[in-house]
Amino acid sequence: MKPVYLDYNATTPIDREVADAMLPYLKDYFGNPSSLYEYGQVAKKAVKRARGQVADLLNCMPEEIVFTSGGTESNNFALKGAAFANRKKGNHIIASQIEHPAVEEVFRYLERQGFQATFVPVDDTGLIDREGLKKAIRPDTILMSIMHANNEVGTIEPIGEISHIAKRHGIIFHTDAAQSVGKIPTDVEELGVDLLSIAGHKVYAPKGIGALYVRKGIILEKFMHGASHERNMRAGTENVLQIVGLGQACEIAKRDLKKNMAHMMAMRDRLYEGLMKTTGNIRLNGHPDVRLPNTVSLGFKDVEASLLLSSMEGVCASAGSACHEGSTAISGVLAAMHVPAEYARGTLRLSTGRLTTEEEIDTVISTISSTIHTIIDI
Repeated sequence: MKPVYLDYNATTPIDREVADAMLPYLKDYFGNPSSLYEYGQVAKKAVKRARGQVADLLNCMPEEIVFTSGGTESNNFALKGAAFANRKKGNHIIASQIEHPAVEEVFRYLERQGFQATFVPVDDTGLIDREGLKKAIRPDTILMSIMHANNEVGTIEPIGEISHIAKRHGIIFHTDAAQSVGKIPTDVEELGVDLLSIAGHKVYAPKGIGALYVRKGIILEKFMHGASHERNMRAGTENVLQIVGLGQACEIAKRDLKKNMAHMMAMRDRLYEGLMKTTGNIRLNGHPDVRLPNTVSLGFKDVEASLLLSSMEGVCASAGSACHEGSTAISGVLAAMHVPAEYARGTLRLSTGRLTTEEEIDTVISTISSTIHTIIDI
């Protein structure tokens, strides 16, 4: 039997509709979008259509979408671009203590370039301290980055509320939406953000493609230098094949959002309730209600997550985040949330997807509970 895959927050399979949309651009339509002849114009139209599909999902103008190589590049482009373009206005930047490394490490880099960074704490559920955020703002604050939903525990931050705070102080506001796009609504007008990052491989598109929403009027220092691709914002011949895939994935995400949300939540809750009944000493990490419909982070008391994962034959999950390969230390996210060490060390992140079935969930419940009891008995 195939292993049960419950790590959709790490990556997703390519949707069949996405693969079908990409296939002609793999086999036949190879033209450079910058070329004036027919081969190039076919590719150019495909890129234009995909830009519109991404924009429709986010409720923005197509010209506000810049294609990138993925979520990490989108974050780098947004944060470095905004910081350097606005350095004359100030050098203070703000993020939360639970950002993905693709944001946190950019902030650390900017600190080495002379910027001053403040990392605002979160409460025990992962929600940012709004009062602490307000107090962190200074006259020279130019940029703020708060993730939309946490990749490890799924807590959804009050981005709309935070955007109002940022606007009152004239601060550019970025959100990393890699985990939220396709799982919950990500309307940039409702969120009120200036910059928003997308990772294609989190939304059933290929790896190696992403997008950055840049609100009209926001100036970024150019990230990739060369020719004037992407409205002179990112040089390099467009990755037409994968851009087409991302566009199709975003169209599907918008079309099926309600259905997919309901299904992922049903599978997530079935998993959580089943493990609560069959396994003792479990702690739910993150907000019990305000969280992604597909994510459950569970701490198993006095059990090493690495041992649990290696003993769970036929189940694909992760200990915290797949972006921290090889790490045995307590997750920085869980530490920031003050999760007790005896639970933090035994935390699994289980994330459901569109393809998850009830039978798979029941198999995982049985496997995890029997593995836990075996480990405890040993």
